[in-house]
Amino acid sequence: MNEANFSVLMSVYYKERPEYLRQALDSVFQQTVSPAEVVLVEDGPLTDELYALLDGYAKSHPELKRVPLAENRGLGLALAEGMLHCSHELVARMDTDDISTPKRFELQLAEFKKNPSLDICGSHIKEFEETPDNIVAERQVPLTHDKCVRYQHRRDAFNHMTVMFRKSAVLAAGNYQHCPLMEDTLLWVNMFKTGAKAMNIDDYLVFVRIGKDMYERRGGLAYYKKYKQARRRIYQTGFISWWDYKNTLLVQLVVALLPNKLRGWIFKRLLHKQSQNR
Repeated sequence: MNEANFSVLMSVYYKERPEYLRQALDSVFQQTVSPAEVVLVEDGPLTDELYALLDGYAKSHPELKRVPLAENRGLGLALAEGMLHCSHELVARMDTDDISTPKRFELQLAEFKKNPSLDICGSHIKEFEETPDNIVAERQVPLTHDKCVRYQHRRDAFNHMTVMFRKSAVLAAGNYQHCPLMEDTLLWVNMFKTGAKAMNIDDYLVFVRIGKDMYERRGGLAYYKKYKQARRRIYQTGFISWWDYKNTLLVQLVVALLPNKLRGWIFKRLLHKQSQNR
């Protein structure tokens, strides 16, 4: 296994299931090109099970750099802190319940080597329920820089858990910020506004865990109010138009008020693409 000078950035909090975190970490440590360090922010106190799991990985993987926070700060601020602890220019974002394919980092590093001006590189995702063998949907994203910029006005041009980016470009854009539901969205917008260059690889580099609870979380007026607040923050950057702002709010309101089962169908069939493997 080869090692390269790049970091992986993750953030975990007490609600994460240990078996999911184990699968995520294994997928990072079993890459064809392994990272020089894995920066894992512990966003507030964790459970005994999570601490035991991380203690075990720390013994077998000295590249694991744990960053404990005394209190839960929320994802945006936890990632912002973690970014400051990343020692390398290239940083790969990773969620603690998803699974990266073995060649993910190798393929992304090749793109940065090919294009020195590249700042963000992501990919498509396959979404699964329960096990990675049960693929239920896919989310494809635009490939070129210009298409990514246009797409970002309405929806995220990147699947955040697939992204590798330059630390200097992230910091130049103001780093991650507190923006519940849209921490990554705000970062992409700010990076584009500061001139970041982007692309997505035409491949599926991460398997993403979804389920009924995900659709439930994205429903109801309480969720819609949080979404509206975050979307207004995006509008205030000046990156999107008033029509982009109002259009996305209308779509989200309709989706949020639907029954959970129908909302799940829309996510799989319309907002994402239902897998042909079903």
